[in-house]
Amino acid sequence: MSDQDSNDPKALAGASKAMLAAIAFNSDGLVPAIAQQADSGEVLMLAWMNREAVEETLETGYAHYYSRSRASLWRKGESSGQTQALLDFRVDCDGDTVLLLVNQKGVACHTGRHNCFFRAPRDGKDLTEIHPVLVDTAKLYGKGSDGS
Repeated sequence: MSDQDSNDPKALAGASKAMLAAIAFNSDGLVPAIAQQADSGEVLMLAWMNREAVEETLETGYAHYYSRSRASLWRKGESSGQTQALLDFRVDCDGDTVLLLVNQKGVACHTGRHNCFFRAPRDGKDLTEIHPVLVDTAKLYGKGSDGS
C-alpha cells in the first residue's frame, strides 16, 4: 500500500469543506456510505450519510450515519458499543457514494453478525444465512430490542 492509499485520521478533520463540496448528495440530502474493514477489505455495511454525518465523522474520527427510519444522526455503536474508528474516507469517481475504511470494534450488523451481508443463495435455495449471529441482540441493545 502506498502513502496515497492510506491517510492519517487526524488529517481528515481539516478536509471537511473540500470533502463536502465533492459529494453529490441526493435530493433527500443523503449519500450512500459503504463501511469496509481497513485491514481485510471486508465490506461490513451500507448506510446513509447527510452533511452533518460526514462532518461529525471527519471531526471525531468515528463513523456517524443518518438513520432514515429515525430521521436523525447516529454514531455507529452509540447504543451497542460496536464502534467504527475511521482510518480513511474516500469519495467515488462520480461523488455519489462514499467509502469509509474503518477499524470495526465488535460486530457491524445490528443483527449481531460481523457484517450485514450474511444472506446468499445456496444449494438451489433462495436466501440462506451464511454467517452466524456472534452476539445476541439483547446483549447489544437491551432485552427485546432488535437494534434497528
